[in-house]
Amino acid sequence: QVQLAESGGGLVQAGGSLRLSCEASGSISSFHSMSWYRQAPGQERELVARIMIGGSTNYGEFVAGRFTISRDNARNNARIAVYLQMNSLKPEDTAVYYCNFVSNVRWILTDYWGQGTQVTVSS
Repeated sequence: QVQLAESGGGLVQAGGSLRLSCEASGSISSFHSMSWYRQAPGQERELVARIMIGGSTNYGEFVAGRFTISRDNARNNARIAVYLQMNSLKPEDTAVYYCNFVSNVRWILTDYWGQGTQVTVSS
């Protein structure tokens, strides 16, 4: 099992910045990837950014260079933290942002989700 703890959401004006954090603990040796997704009211959940075990990253097209995902492993590998630095925020970035951890155990991939953190961008 993997536990996820998110933080960093809030209210910001358009053009501002926020940094989201997600800390994974538990069975993190099975790490395959960690991602941030978001879901706005009435819309489907969509990928914001993903970082893979090898460090490669990919982003949703709407990010357009504004966001950066990064990863930090604790020295004793007891946790993995992933950050999403969001700059030049727009009102359309308003959504609940969810942290996702994908484990790989004998090539079986399992998703774990955080509880979500609200990001609100005012115009």
